[in-house]
Amino acid sequence: MENIKVEKKLSPEVLKKRGVFDWPIWEKEISKFPWVYTQKEECYIIEGKAEIIMENEIVVIKAGDFVTFKKGLECTWNIIADIKKHYNFS
Repeated sequence: MENIKVEKKLSPEVLKKRGVFDWPIWEKEISKFPWVYTQKEECYIIEGKAEIIMENEIVVIKAGDFVTFKKGLECTWNIIADIKKHYNFS
């Protein structure tokens, strides 16, 4: 599995089936910070935009994206527009 998987334009039905709308919500203003994933995270971006910066790659995530972050991933979050997301750790 790649470090970050981004799925675009999932239907509301698919999101509901995955339980996304029951997950907690996290919000963060424009900022930049390092992050290490100690668990796998799945999230659905409700609002905003961010660059996830890794050693050899930058992945841009934005409103409407369903994102999976691999356990063990070390990266830097560069939030370009205030972000709001549903999230779930496993």
